[in-house]
Amino acid sequence: MNGEVSTALVVEILATAANIGFILLLIREKVLCWSFGIAGSLLSVWLFADARLYSEAGLYLFYALMSVWGWLRWQRREREDGNLVSTWTPTRHVVAIAVAGACALGLGTLTQTFTDAERPMVDAFTTSFSFLATYLEITKTLEAWVYWFVLNATSIWLYQDRNLDIYAVLIALYTVMSIWGFFSWQKSWRLQQQG
Repeated sequence: MNGEVSTALVVEILATAANIGFILLLIREKVLCWSFGIAGSLLSVWLFADARLYSEAGLYLFYALMSVWGWLRWQRREREDGNLVSTWTPTRHVVAIAVAGACALGLGTLTQTFTDAERPMVDAFTTSFSFLATYLEITKTLEAWVYWFVLNATSIWLYQDRNLDIYAVLIALYTVMSIWGFFSWQKSWRLQQQG
């Protein structure tokens, strides 16, 4: 048992360090952020599977794959157009929220019915909406940070509930950094609009 706790703690610390590197570089709009995203996400897959948060484990596998896409996309866009920050219309957000909500309900029902998942509905909510927020992040859509703020605030409780205290602190930090990220990207977006 001590070996498992010790291994989980080491993995949690390493994943936390990589994920902090990711968010700091993402806010600064650096392509290198995606390499930290890959490392932190792969470590997190193991961590969440061990904690029986299967939707979260799947989510972090998705993050690892999307980090590869993000890295390639940001490199290509940097060469083509400077990888500009964009925004979505309210209608696009309403449609996206409806789809993510339906996915959350379906995923939560499936994991509640067919697995021993802990907190399946909250886990499914954070997972489904994180897919959306990740897409917005990769496409450098300003509103990604608003979604992340809500998701991160919700995830603090979920991680504390599963005794992932270091991750709960990380996500609390992410919640604050979501505000910083929004204003940083908003500044870039406004400069683009002027020039």
